[in-house]
Amino acid sequence: MQLTSRQAQAILDGGEAKANELGLPVVVAVLDTGAHLKAFRRMDGAVLASIDIAIRKATTAALFQANSEAVWEYCKPGAPAQGLQLTNGGLATFGGGIPLRSLDGTVIGALGVSGGAVSQDIEVAQAALGAFEKLIR
Repeated sequence: MQLTSRQAQAILDGGEAKANELGLPVVVAVLDTGAHLKAFRRMDGAVLASIDIAIRKATTAALFQANSEAVWEYCKPGAPAQGLQLTNGGLATFGGGIPLRSLDGTVIGALGVSGGAVSQDIEVAQAALGAFEKLIR
């Protein structure tokens, strides 16, 4: 299964709907399995810095096939791969990046959200993921 444009659009819409509920302008980035940009939305008022952060969160999730915050455990000071976050053009090892999986568990892409506090980005990312999962079930 490949990530479709329709699925990517649903992810953007699901993320934006949750962000609107929270009164939070965010950026949502959707990447394919190769960590290439598939879809993107910057809500009105979202800060410019969030563009790069959302894409890096999604990239981190795609490359490591794990939520972006999970990667921190490998690269934090004293961890076995300290400095890992500096690889691949720079990773974002905090919450808001989630891999996208097909029904058989294969990673087919990732999404990243930035614009609020990390806890808010995670909440928006979870809503975006939920919109994707509704389509594939």
